[in-house]
Amino acid sequence: MESIKLRKITSVWILAVFVLFIVSIILGILMRLNQGGVINQNPVTFYANMTTHGLTMIGIWFVAGMAAINYLMERYVKTSYTVNLIALVLTVIGVLMFWVSTFIGKFHAAWTFLYPLPFKLLGAESWSTLLFLLALTIFGIGWLIWSVSLMTQILRKYSISQAFAWQHFKKNPSVDTPPFILISMITLIGVIASLLAAVVLLALLFAEYFSNGSFVNDALLMKNLTYFFGHTIANEMLYLGLAVIYELFSEVSGRPKWKTTWYVALAWNCTLVFILTAFFHHLYMDFVQPEGFQIIGQMASYLASLPAAGVTVFSVLIAVYRTKMKWTLTNLLFFIGVAGWVIGGLGAVIDATISNNVVLHNTLWVPAHFHTYNAMGNVLFSIGFFYWFSTQFAENIKPERFTKWTLATLLIGGAGFLLAFYYGGADSIPRRYSVYPAELSIGAPWAVVGAIFATVYLIAILVFFYNISKRCLKILSSPS
Repeated sequence: MESIKLRKITSVWILAVFVLFIVSIILGILMRLNQGGVINQNPVTFYANMTTHGLTMIGIWFVAGMAAINYLMERYVKTSYTVNLIALVLTVIGVLMFWVSTFIGKFHAAWTFLYPLPFKLLGAESWSTLLFLLALTIFGIGWLIWSVSLMTQILRKYSISQAFAWQHFKKNPSVDTPPFILISMITLIGVIASLLAAVVLLALLFAEYFSNGSFVNDALLMKNLTYFFGHTIANEMLYLGLAVIYELFSEVSGRPKWKTTWYVALAWNCTLVFILTAFFHHLYMDFVQPEGFQIIGQMASYLASLPAAGVTVFSVLIAVYRTKMKWTLTNLLFFIGVAGWVIGGLGAVIDATISNNVVLHNTLWVPAHFHTYNAMGNVLFSIGFFYWFSTQFAENIKPERFTKWTLATLLIGGAGFLLAFYYGGADSIPRRYSVYPAELSIGAPWAVVGAIFATVYLIAILVFFYNISKRCLKILSSPS
């Protein structure tokens, strides 16, 4: 059973994620208003805001998933409160350092920090690149310690074969591996692999930074490392949310708990391999990249979307089809989030097809698909957990007023915001222009439409924040 300390630190994670999410949404709205010509930001300010928005979003929804599985893992194994606290403290320090590097230092090379951009910035303070890299180092240390700690606790109870659920390939296994443990284990391995790639990447960047020009990195190697880290961790945070769904969906629906079957075990073991090799689809335009890697990238992009998505969607549909179940805000958010994840995944597969990527590469189609599976997928997974968690220790829970309207507002705002991206991408509007030139003027009205619908989405998020945070604050104020 979870401790009071774990409840409180989970509440702190939830409050921090919501606050940073709201700030990041506002930055995104300002970016789209600038692209639409409604406001006029300095280009350096625009790209600094883009950098802040991107990395903050990736970071907060990663730690949201980690906090959720850390909390739920107490049902099966003992987790470390100290490591959880270290991760929280280092995340806060990292955010402060990162925001100083962008808001004050004007670091604006984007969260993917594509080499050699961090070393060739105009309009940024000379110290901003070093502070940015140090912030990433702080994040990496905290998250790596946290991930290794959780995986270690799993392996203290389950053998490696049991953690991967290999015994479920046979009939009547002697040990049952819960789906939550299987998916958490698979995901944590991917997270650790991506963070180790970030360690190598940062070491090479620091080496060049302090070499005074005597050491120069290989650009293709740096891009491979960057996208192995960035693409992998962005996808693994989705799988953290899926682990939560496998654990809670049936529980909050009043249905029998989901079990690990041979096809669930097979699907998630395959996912581990495919997701670690799908990042190559980001390098199709780097023609010096060995052709075999490009083929691997396309195949893995297709295959990565099938096992986990297919089994999860099948499980969710079977759970709700012609079944009398208790619908709550939690499983509604989970259900809609799975739909958003699948739609965003389909958009990603379309872009990952080489013949399509020639047209869609670095257009607004790219933020369209990853905002779909994040803003309307992973975010909903986490908010579903946040709501469930906040109601576990409150007495006389009454349904919030306007819940249906809030959910409708979220869906309308999210759908409109995303469609503006998709239409822009289909028209080949580039993804990172701060202002569209006359030749791309069609992008401006779509940017304004996106900003309007993003504001509607923000209103729904503010309502969720108010309702969930007031209960989290009560948990924090309760006696230890």
